[in-house]
Amino acid sequence: MVNIRKLETELWDSADLLRQGSKLTSNQYCMPVLGLIFLRYAYSRFKKVEESILKDRPSRGGRVLPVEASDFVAKNALFLPREAQYAYLLTLPADIPSAGLRNTEGNPMNSLGEVVNNAMTLIEAQSEQLRGVLPKSYTDFSDELLSELLRIFNNSAIDQVGGDVIGRIYEYFLNKFAKNIAQDDGVFFTPKSLVKMIVNVLEPKGGVLLDPACGSGGMFIQSGDFVNSSGMNANSAMTFYGQEKVEYNAQLCLMNMAVHGLTGVIKSGDEANTFYHDAHNLQGCCDYVMANPPFNVDKVKSESCASAGRLPFGLPSVNKNKEVGNANYLWISYFYAYLNERGRAGFVMASSATDSQNRDKDIREKLVRTGDVDVMISVANNFFYTKSLPCSLWFFDRGKTQATRNRVLFIDARNYYTVVDRTLNEWSEWQLKNLNAIVWLYRGEKAKYQALLREYLRYFRGLSEALIGKQAKRVFSAIDGVEDFEDMKEALLSEIEEEKRDCKEKLVKAEKKDRKHIQAFSDSYIEMLQRYLTVLNEALWLTDKFGEGEYRDVPGLCRVAYTTREAQGQAEGVSIEEKGWSLTPGAYVGVAPTADDGVDFAARMREIHAELLSLQAQSNDLMDTISRNMEEMEL
Repeated sequence: MVNIRKLETELWDSADLLRQGSKLTSNQYCMPVLGLIFLRYAYSRFKKVEESILKDRPSRGGRVLPVEASDFVAKNALFLPREAQYAYLLTLPADIPSAGLRNTEGNPMNSLGEVVNNAMTLIEAQSEQLRGVLPKSYTDFSDELLSELLRIFNNSAIDQVGGDVIGRIYEYFLNKFAKNIAQDDGVFFTPKSLVKMIVNVLEPKGGVLLDPACGSGGMFIQSGDFVNSSGMNANSAMTFYGQEKVEYNAQLCLMNMAVHGLTGVIKSGDEANTFYHDAHNLQGCCDYVMANPPFNVDKVKSESCASAGRLPFGLPSVNKNKEVGNANYLWISYFYAYLNERGRAGFVMASSATDSQNRDKDIREKLVRTGDVDVMISVANNFFYTKSLPCSLWFFDRGKTQATRNRVLFIDARNYYTVVDRTLNEWSEWQLKNLNAIVWLYRGEKAKYQALLREYLRYFRGLSEALIGKQAKRVFSAIDGVEDFEDMKEALLSEIEEEKRDCKEKLVKAEKKDRKHIQAFSDSYIEMLQRYLTVLNEALWLTDKFGEGEYRDVPGLCRVAYTTREAQGQAEGVSIEEKGWSLTPGAYVGVAPTADDGVDFAARMREIHAELLSLQAQSNDLMDTISRNMEEMEL
């Protein structure tokens, strides 16, 4: 079995090593390398679609009719002329001039860079969406470097993994380049787990989706995956619109969408500056709005904003220079204004915006009074690839049910995440499901919660065949329901300890030549068990709080609040109005109770203080000894 994480790392390390050996900067290198991965993915998808077309292809005179571009268009796939196919590029001779190749204009091609540029031109001719978008700077590369890159991205392990592996590697490279060039040209990538959370809560099903700060298109990709996984065709069910001021980002977006088989209308440049333009004329028309806008932008021209409209709650504070000093509430107002009467919005925002004062507070009050604020989630530090700041996820729903009308769900997830490395956190797939489950219960969708419990059970049932220990095998083969999760955890922990003991005994008895294999097998087995244990802990995290599926406020995690005192009436709880219109989850959920560890705090502090005084006295004695020794040495 191919380890996809290992494959991603190996491909990146190889490609980056080549960059370091060239004279190219990360910025010069980024787009062409992503273009090659795009080319490899397009070819992989082309071959898969071609195979499905040929299965039902009619024949004439005993010969199967050749496939045509129109056959691929019918299947939402990109047709690749022979000269643009990855396999063709790989089999070219080292001496390009000797091959007698000519480009689309009939001119001879004398380098591999020219051949790859021509391949990109041929692909653009097949897709109006990609016209003028694909990189054509491959003559900046030496033939040796370019040939090596083509070889690297043709790794046979890619085809062994199967599925959308090239798409995943493409996203991996996007994220890796984000670390290297995030400050260049305003390139900024939204972490995948935040995008997934937004899409999971909004649950797009069909209609118009707008991202007015679309960057590399992550919201479109994840929405497309969500719609496709429900059995629909994303290109038929959804219409994707994007605005992106930085043209470089817009190119990445169009390439990313094409990699994932999606079509959309993306506008870039000055006309796509969302502060001053509704480039697609979508005010009041969107079923879904998703975005990760730049935070805390200043010096935005207030008069231009006002004339561009989309400000249902008025302008934020304006300074003496007629500028908006912080544009966060411009974005928030725009997102609301784009929604139709049943539209939903989900977006990332600076944490400070949930409690900012002055005109921001006035706008926030008007927004809360609409009853359309749905869910607020606080996110921990280090979710972004290039910044350590915390953020919040905001959700609006103009079609809320009667049960949730004039109520808001607050989730404080700042202590709930998976550590990827020292500078990066994320939500795992199961953590995303758990957070989403809280939203389901708040909305009264108990059936979805119970479906998740069944998904956990199916996952663990699959483990019983791989277990070695008899006790653990017995426990996991007899899984009945969520009440078994604690027994399963005990069985897994016992299995891990038993395996460690068995391995130790085998190593003592084994010959030297066999020890490495025995240790490797044991390490691999324990690693598998620990992966299951991690998921099991997530199942316990969820069921300990919500059991079989009843929403309840959980101190330190989640709480439902009313919008106003009037909406609260005589019911128990708290209103946002009495909290001064704050939308900070921490102001509502409180702090999780901590278990009493039986330690007398005052007594322990006295002990620590006495210990500190003792250490200080020892330090003084040591310094005196050092001083005397220095004097004796006449130093």
